[in-house]
Amino acid sequence: MKTAHDLVAAAKAAINEVSLADAQVAIQNSDVLLDVREADEYINGHIPGAIHISRGLLEFKLSNDPELSARSLKIVLYCKNSGRAALASKVLHEMGYLHVQSIAGGFDAWAEAGNPVAKPEPIKFE
Repeated sequence: MKTAHDLVAAAKAAINEVSLADAQVAIQNSDVLLDVREADEYINGHIPGAIHISRGLLEFKLSNDPELSARSLKIVLYCKNSGRAALASKVLHEMGYLHVQSIAGGFDAWAEAGNPVAKPEPIKFE
């Protein structure tokens, strides 16, 4: 029986994972940057410009959003440490997306390297 680790390792062997050093260029050249973490993770900080679509809803949201359905889109994905993004990248390839990259090390590596992190402004009630 395969474990989650086995599935991630197999996905990483089949996808295009961009190094942290090359991530900024990949993001600049992309049409869309997707954060596939859960909503609470995204709210606590994300890569600027990222669109949030949790891993569990990714296939459904992309299939139902005309702006994201073009298979020629240049997509960069990330999650916390790259496991979910690797699985998501593999699935997107299987769906026919031609240009998908996953950021090695995910959001944790991005933030630890001192790269910019966006956080929503808290709502102020006065």
